[in-house]
Amino acid sequence: MAEDISKRDSIKMSIKGCQTNNGFVQNEDIPELDPDPGSSGDSPPHKAVDIQDSDESGIMSVRPFAGMPKEVLFQFSGQARYRVPREILFWLTLVSVLLLVALTIAIITISPKCLDWWQAGPMYQIYPRSFKDSDMDGNGDLKGIQDKLDYISTLNIKTVWLTSFYKSSLKDFRYAIEDFREIDPIFGTMTDFENLIVAIHDRGLKLIIDFIPNHTSDKHAWFQLSKNRTGKYTEYYIWHDCTHENGITTPPNNWLSVYGNSSWHFDEVRKQCYYHQFLKEQPDLNFRNPDVLEEIKEIMKFWLTKGVDGFSFDAVKFLLEAKHLRDEIQVNKSQTTDTVTHYSELYHDFTTTQVGMHEIVQSFRQTMDQYSREPGRYRFMGTEAYAESIDRTMMYYGLPFIYEADFPFNSYLNTLDTLSGNTVYEVITSWMENMPEGKWPNWMNGGPETTRLTSRFGSQYVNTMNMLLFTLPGTPITYYGEEIGMGNILATDLNEIYDTNTLFSKSPMQWDNSSNAGFSEGNHTWLPTNSDYHTVNVEVQKMQPSSALKLYQDLSFLHVNELLLSRGWFCLLSNDSHFVIYTRELDGIDRIFIVLLNFGESSTQLNLQEMISGLPTKLKIKLSTNSASKGSEIDTRGILLEKGDGIILEYKTNNLFHYQTAFRDKCFVSNHACYSSTLNILYKLC
Repeated sequence: MAEDISKRDSIKMSIKGCQTNNGFVQNEDIPELDPDPGSSGDSPPHKAVDIQDSDESGIMSVRPFAGMPKEVLFQFSGQARYRVPREILFWLTLVSVLLLVALTIAIITISPKCLDWWQAGPMYQIYPRSFKDSDMDGNGDLKGIQDKLDYISTLNIKTVWLTSFYKSSLKDFRYAIEDFREIDPIFGTMTDFENLIVAIHDRGLKLIIDFIPNHTSDKHAWFQLSKNRTGKYTEYYIWHDCTHENGITTPPNNWLSVYGNSSWHFDEVRKQCYYHQFLKEQPDLNFRNPDVLEEIKEIMKFWLTKGVDGFSFDAVKFLLEAKHLRDEIQVNKSQTTDTVTHYSELYHDFTTTQVGMHEIVQSFRQTMDQYSREPGRYRFMGTEAYAESIDRTMMYYGLPFIYEADFPFNSYLNTLDTLSGNTVYEVITSWMENMPEGKWPNWMNGGPETTRLTSRFGSQYVNTMNMLLFTLPGTPITYYGEEIGMGNILATDLNEIYDTNTLFSKSPMQWDNSSNAGFSEGNHTWLPTNSDYHTVNVEVQKMQPSSALKLYQDLSFLHVNELLLSRGWFCLLSNDSHFVIYTRELDGIDRIFIVLLNFGESSTQLNLQEMISGLPTKLKIKLSTNSASKGSEIDTRGILLEKGDGIILEYKTNNLFHYQTAFRDKCFVSNHACYSSTLNILYKLC
């Protein structure tokens, strides 16, 4: 009996106002309940009560206490004064979470796509053999480039672009590749390259490299195996039967090399002719063989694994040739067939841009996409489209749902023989009007195969062309040395077997006025330095407020930091034989830039108020090719632009030109966005 009572007491509680003090509640003033009248006087004043049998009104008459069992807690939790606040907090939390989710979705929905690294800043193209020599052998190398990365950073460059540095048999070291996985010893070692990548990335820069998939050197292992008909390599190149008697070859057709004469060459070992679009030392790969395509993709993966951020694919229009081998049509049909030896004397309908070529380039894109999945590691792809018509060039952008190049490199400014407001206007409108919607433009200033600006048009236009480059929409691309106005060399004895016409723009970079222009401490350089290096060099121009280098730095800084230039609308206002005038503007920003550039042969005076109604009499000069006028005001009724002058005016207005009927057809934008000054964000639903 005593044991039963003990067990029953263990599930009961001593009640003192229905509370048990287990050491958690001290000195509480808890009213005593009257003892049961029927109880004996010797009984203790507390009564053991089974919680399950407690009267609810008894529970309601007391307060919660520390250490209460869960059965009691449940009784209190159902009371309105506890339940209602709890439910209010729950629903407030739920609504807040839903609002935050909805707001996040809304921001993502209305926000334009962020600019990728290849869109956000300039590219700087380097010809490695001519940039900086670190080992005194007279040839630029990879260590030399690494030594000058701090200088590149001062130009506000975002991407370093290296031309070909692969192991090659040609002295020019550009196209005839002996081994796609090796650095040519003249440039250094693979360790040097790996160190360069690390140094570039440590500075927040990106690296893209040239890739030449169309052909190899005749010294390449693949070609040696192919000419001997070894295994799968037998059909790695384009071979065809031809006749070869008494040292004279009769080719399969009239196809010509880019450098002239037949593009077929007889091989004594295989007793067949192989096809070469360029030099006979550069046999074309057979991209109709799937094994060749896979080999090229494996090479791409090799360099992507090394850490390169993208490729510039050269000579892609030559990847395929017609299988039928029919003769190409002569430009002058009356010309005697035997005298047709120059590349320009044929229409190249069977040897360039063949059906299936773009599918090959798209497969390159797909391979690169495999390495673009990591955040911040998108791999850029550009294609060379030199000497293509504008409609064919635009095809390299791909289709709306089939991606190809991020952009084909725009070298049309480099092809201008004469400079004027009209010719520049035509180049700009041709690209912007034909570019597919939503794609990104780019503009190149110089290149390894192009005569330098100073030598083409004169040094007075260097600043104007750089101002054009940085104020047009899209990515500006600068060839090394153009930021200081370097010119072509005039030397005639270059001691090179390659096409010497392409070497004049590859002279050593002019760093200072010391021996060899600071390019090399050796006794000789692979090409002579330009005779003007004593005055046209980096160190001199660093100290000159009015130098081409200082303006270049100001322009690149403005481009990187101004939404008007990186994201804004581009509206062409006017042009003639002398000048081009255009604006950069963005919805939500109550100011615009008006850019005036004089490409004419003489000075010109403009009345800007006659062109733009409501324009103030005075406007502030944001930047000018004349450094003395920077920050000053100019009278818009009579703006005098000397030959090669350029100015950027800042104009406060809410009346943007892309809304005006007169200019609507001359306004372009790549990624439409508007700016909210209240939230300090960009949005696209505007």
